[in-house]
Amino acid sequence: MGHSTKVGALNGVQVIEVGDEISEWCGKLLADMGADVIKVEPLKGSRTRTYEPFYKHESDINQSLYFWHYNTNKKSISISLATKEGRSLFMQLLKTSDVLLDGMPFGHLANLGIEYSECNRANPSLITAAITPFGQGGPYSDRASTDLTAMAFGGTVWSCGYDDHSTPPIRGSGNQAFHTVCHFATIGIMTALLHRQLTGFGQFVDANMHAALNVTTEGATYNWLVAQDTVQRQTGRHASINPTPPSQILCKDGRYINVGFPARTEEQWFHLLSWLDEEGLIGNLGDFLNPPNWDAMRRGDSRALEQQRIVMLSVEQLAQRLDSYEMFTKAQNLGFQWGIIYSPDEVLDDPHFAAREFLVTVDHPELNSSFIYPGAPYKLPESPWKIRSRAPFLGEHNEEVFIDLLDIPRTQFNDLIQKGII
Repeated sequence: MGHSTKVGALNGVQVIEVGDEISEWCGKLLADMGADVIKVEPLKGSRTRTYEPFYKHESDINQSLYFWHYNTNKKSISISLATKEGRSLFMQLLKTSDVLLDGMPFGHLANLGIEYSECNRANPSLITAAITPFGQGGPYSDRASTDLTAMAFGGTVWSCGYDDHSTPPIRGSGNQAFHTVCHFATIGIMTALLHRQLTGFGQFVDANMHAALNVTTEGATYNWLVAQDTVQRQTGRHASINPTPPSQILCKDGRYINVGFPARTEEQWFHLLSWLDEEGLIGNLGDFLNPPNWDAMRRGDSRALEQQRIVMLSVEQLAQRLDSYEMFTKAQNLGFQWGIIYSPDEVLDDPHFAAREFLVTVDHPELNSSFIYPGAPYKLPESPWKIRSRAPFLGEHNEEVFIDLLDIPRTQFNDLIQKGII
């Protein structure tokens, strides 16, 4: 990608990132939007450098594919924050920076003698974003969490799974808990940057992973808090208090399509009727030719639910005549939000997916090669996104940051290396 000549929305913003998997996605989002993200690592490197899989299956702190993905466009420096000299260097960095992204466990920096209040005094315009499992100062703030336990405790897993409730819920894959809180943190940081433009002062952003997941349960949490109703998980469709008809239908070529309820607006309803009429299936609807009554469906009205069931039977008959891609493209052209259920490798070959330009090529000169990476999570013409460089080697930017940015003399720089500070 990257045909635009515009710079990223965060061009010129310097971010100091400290932490591992809970915060790395936030750092990547900021870096890919143009921010200058400096990742501060311990002398042995971030824990995520040890995560499998590795390039050519050879364990190497610079060849973790996990680390590659989450750290594009970042710079890496190494500092021993356990030392007085290391903490002094860290504070010097914060004085030149716009954002501190703290993904360490609650209280970790404070235990090292780096208090948020001290950081704010050193740089009143600094925005600090702390990403933790349970936020700052709550009853569980000192507890650890993983992506799996966060999703279970936060409530999202309850809504994921199949109609058959004798089977357990299913965890969403792909580090969804970490990604969810990172999106909230990113939004908070960008809002604080706008606030700083008006006031000149930074703010503290408290990104609580448990809270972020709890408010991302669609209607589950609010249904319980307001009406003490519990939604139930359903196969391939929204969890609901009242069961809804199945929405995954089998096409002629053996692939499934997710349709939800086929028509969500009156306009879509008449598009659907016209399509069914073309295929000679309009007669199957019987007395149900009027637009659906959504309020009645939500209330569980028996006639409205029967209409939904009959419509789905007609759509299933339509699917038996068409291949999945043919049905998908026709539905998209009519404004329906339908999607084919692909395996991961099938997604890569889908023309619709290729046209989106999601996959990008990233050069790795050190390996004399290039690799395909997941691309932009969004496309905004006025705020372009771009991977400019691969993930950094451990300490790759020590000289650039300490000598060029902080203006540390070469002799002092070498002495810090000898003393195990950097």
